[in-house]
Amino acid sequence: MWNIALRAKEISGCGIAGIIHRKGELIPGEMILKAICCQYERGNGLGAGFAAYGIYPELADYYALHVMAQSKQALVKVEEFLQKFTFLNFQEPIPTKKVKTIKNPPIFKRYFVRPKFDEVDAEFCDLSAEDDRMVQLVMEINETIEGAYVISSGKNMGAFKGVGFPDEIAEFFRINEYKAFIWTAHNRFPTNTPGWWGGAHPFTLLDWSIVHNGEISSYGTNKRYLELFGYKCTLLTDTEVVAYVLDFLIRKHGLPLELACKAMAPPFWMEIDEMSEEERELYTAIRILYGGAVLNGPFAILFAYNGGLVGLNDRVKLRPLVAASKGDICYMASEESAIRAICPDPEKVWAPKAGEPVIVEMEEGVIPNQKSYLNVRSKEVSEDALRLGSFPLSLLAG
Repeated sequence: MWNIALRAKEISGCGIAGIIHRKGELIPGEMILKAICCQYERGNGLGAGFAAYGIYPELADYYALHVMAQSKQALVKVEEFLQKFTFLNFQEPIPTKKVKTIKNPPIFKRYFVRPKFDEVDAEFCDLSAEDDRMVQLVMEINETIEGAYVISSGKNMGAFKGVGFPDEIAEFFRINEYKAFIWTAHNRFPTNTPGWWGGAHPFTLLDWSIVHNGEISSYGTNKRYLELFGYKCTLLTDTEVVAYVLDFLIRKHGLPLELACKAMAPPFWMEIDEMSEEERELYTAIRILYGGAVLNGPFAILFAYNGGLVGLNDRVKLRPLVAASKGDICYMASEESAIRAICPDPEKVWAPKAGEPVIVEMEEGVIPNQKSYLNVRSKEVSEDALRLGSFPLSLLAG
């Protein structure tokens, strides 16, 4: 068994970094590695990881499942499950390299799949239905197959994570052999949650990936709220809820990115009281409707999807976050030094305000299966809102 016993609480100091090329050009893995290793002292060797977008262009229409298994028996059960519920196009071990400091790692394998539907459901199958079905399958594997976890499940992207410092995890997964148009990275310093392979960042669902510095003190509330909608938290780390909250607010309920960020890190009530009548009505409704999605505690997060990168602080900015840009590339990190390590002369550098998201989306049409969440995408929000009471949909659409 993996040792996932809780360790003594220490001062928090995780490091995060992210890069995006707006025109979809590929960025070598060495660049994100240099940025996160500049923040070496922010970790303690109990977790690190990377998310890379654009690494499977030849299989971009298939969900790339990265599976971490404790044993060959657990992996066999995963494969039996996938044979029954998905069309399996291709599978292979995730290439790794022996690293002296990494002892007894799990087994890693990747599968490129599409979900199966019965004859009745197949008639109504679309991309949204496929996404919903994949979420169900990922949740079922993680909950019911002991010793196996799906650590990423998006199209044309993948997560690589484990117990170690960033350079060790990068060497183990051969990150220098990948190129991506979006990268995120994390250097973990576990405090209240276990340092184990599944608990390393990034946390993912479909093409959402999240890296986080800080602590989600509302984890219990968020977890119970998400479970009402079928999400299962199985990875023993508070950050997991953020990936599912993003999927719920943006993909399922169609909130535009900025408003979803305001639902997670909303204005204080005294700030809402001072807003114009129109804004006050909107933010009051958001706080009431999505109270269970509010993230409390100190945090700085970076989350990515197949088309964008977003940085967000908590409402008081209790954790550092810096952004910069030069040409078509945007950078985000816990420290300015991490950005300057890979971009010595950025054109613009700034520290985002508390609760104010930095949203960078790629130019339209530059990558396969590109997504944009700047505008409303779904009518589900209106249906739920009608159940709970009046909701200012005209404001939301605007």
